Amino acid sequence: MEAASSARPTTQQELGTVVVGGGLAAAHCVRALRDGGYTKAVTIIATEDEVPYERPPLSKEFLQGSKPAQELAPFPADWYAENKVVLRLGITAESVDASAKRVELSDSSSIDYEHLVLATGCRSRLGGRDANMPGWDLPGVLTLRSLEDARGLKDHLVSDKALVIIGAGWIGMEVGASARAAGLEVTVLTPDEVPLSTAMGADFGSHVAQLHIANGVQCRFGTKVSGIGQGIDGKLLVQTGTGDIPADLVLLAIGAVPNNELAVAAGLEVVTGVVVDAHLRSSDPSILAMGDIAEAYNTTLGRTMRVEHWDNAIRQGKLAAATILGRDESYDWLPYFFTDQFDLGMEYVGDRQTDDVAVVRGKMASGEFIIFWVREGTISAAMNVNIWDVNDHLRSMIGKAIPVATLQDMGNDLLSL
Repeated sequence: MEAASSARPTTQQELGTVVVGGGLAAAHCVRALRDGGYTKAVTIIATEDEVPYERPPLSKEFLQGSKPAQELAPFPADWYAENKVVLRLGITAESVDASAKRVELSDSSSIDYEHLVLATGCRSRLGGRDANMPGWDLPGVLTLRSLEDARGLKDHLVSDKALVIIGAGWIGMEVGASARAAGLEVTVLTPDEVPLSTAMGADFGSHVAQLHIANGVQCRFGTKVSGIGQGIDGKLLVQTGTGDIPADLVLLAIGAVPNNELAVAAGLEVVTGVVVDAHLRSSDPSILAMGDIAEAYNTTLGRTMRVEHWDNAIRQGKLAAATILGRDESYDWLPYFFTDQFDLGMEYVGDRQTDDVAVVRGKMASGEFIIFWVREGTISAAMNVNIWDVNDHLRSMIGKAIPVATLQDMGNDLLSL
């Protein structure tokens, strides 16, 4: 009698591409594969039970009720079935055997691959680098990363409730605007002097702070949070150096942590993310990484970078597909992102560094202006605020050496610069 095998059952016979992660990069990767004529097996392994969806609306339109969940998916569930893309939702990839080209799954099965694409994204940071925020697991303390998170937060957005947001980055400020529009009392806490200071610097950060304050958000800058407790009345108490702040809800918006664990266990090179070349190939040529976890070499900027934005996820999804299809394409675009808060809408393009000098075109007080960032005499980044249909031109200006006075002079036609 033959001995029973202890190996996990494999879920397919034909080798093809396996994508681990169910976000925007995954959706656009498999779409580009099929559009490019790829005929081998394609499978998405996703921990969430949702068809791949867009995350930017979670803190804005979804919370505000103007964009329902069914409109978040770039491609409907039917598209995957019609194009023979297997969606394995609610399944976690537990490990990768790179030598055997096999992924072990949480349902005790495994799947073999010719190409593996890691798109595991990020998770919300719950505290400092090495320790969780005390009280992070109390009822009413929330994070926002997934659609499930957004549903839970939306259910709690009840007028007259007090929401304390710990963190003044993009998620914190966008949720603050959405919650304030819903009638909540909103307080934003950050150890920084202005919101968005790391991403955008003091000039734009101060403008955003003034916008939120004018709309009734209480902003407490220079405030460090030591933990979250619970009062005898059931309210949450956010503990700071200047006293406790009562809250019905607390949102932790203190950053994100790349889900690198699978890549590390597979023996791939990992720094802040999975190190990949300009074609998104990792230290194992049969494994690619894309999206939030990809620390990719940008040929235009001449360095590696990890970007956690919508545009990058879409483009890298398509680039990963191009690499699998054997096309000679590379990571050569500039970072782009956008935000909407109250009556402010903006688009940014470029590669701003901390020491770059901000040059404002127009009057910030008017609410319509452009900021250029200049490094050693050349434009490194640009942002249009409530001025539309100019971002493509701003992109074309990156790398140009244009005098500051010329940029600021409103008498000069922007499109001629």
